[in-house]
Amino acid sequence: MSRRSAGMAAMALGGVRVLELAGLAPAPLCGMILADFGARVVRVDRTRSASNSDVQARGKRSLALNLKRPSGVAVLKRLCRGADVLIEPFRHGVMEKLGLGPEVLLQENPRLIYARLTGFGQTGKYAKSAGHDINYLALSGVLSKLGRKDEKPYAPLNLLADFAGGGVMCAVGIVMALYERTKSGKGQVIDASMVEGVAYLSSFLWKSQNSMLWSRPRGENLLDSGAPFYETYKTSDGKFMAVGAIEAQFYEQLLKG
Repeated sequence: MSRRSAGMAAMALGGVRVLELAGLAPAPLCGMILADFGARVVRVDRTRSASNSDVQARGKRSLALNLKRPSGVAVLKRLCRGADVLIEPFRHGVMEKLGLGPEVLLQENPRLIYARLTGFGQTGKYAKSAGHDINYLALSGVLSKLGRKDEKPYAPLNLLADFAGGGVMCAVGIVMALYERTKSGKGQVIDASMVEGVAYLSSFLWKSQNSMLWSRPRGENLLDSGAPFYETYKTSDGKFMAVGAIEAQFYEQLLKG
């Protein structure tokens, strides 16, 4: 065994076989996290869109399949029989139309962990709706907390819903399911909703909204630009400096500085 192979085997997810159906932002991050900790991840691309544009392809292999053809569906089914995890990022109902829904694949491989990563989840009135990070962030309620006083709320790029509430939370769910499988011997379906994921991540906001941290309107609180010692400032050279001097001793040093 080579040194690299030995290192992979020693990693936490060494030997775990993952199929990642190619998608945008959150699913590639989820696959990359698993690959970074030793999983063998194969990204399944569409035949006409296979490219090197996935900037989160680190540690992955790839193959191209046309899932609109019976031959492509048959190949994916065969791959799923030997896989531990499937990451599926498609719109509601797409996999069922292809004959690749969890009721089919788990029957053929009861140990498979079928991770479904969508904006609104598999159930509820928004399940069939399209959306992007900013929509999921708004529906979760978190967007209402982001922004300065008397300004409109702003989304911090697409980091919170796509990556944190989506990709990271889905990876956590997969690892939990892998652990549970060591006891039950069975796989399961993970319904990873970006709306619910980012809402869960923001639990602290809602549970502490009656405390000194968030009791005032947006932009008037300790951590949302309402305090001069937790703020960003433009410097004389045209750049910016971030100040986080909450504790009294650090605030004293800030004043001296």
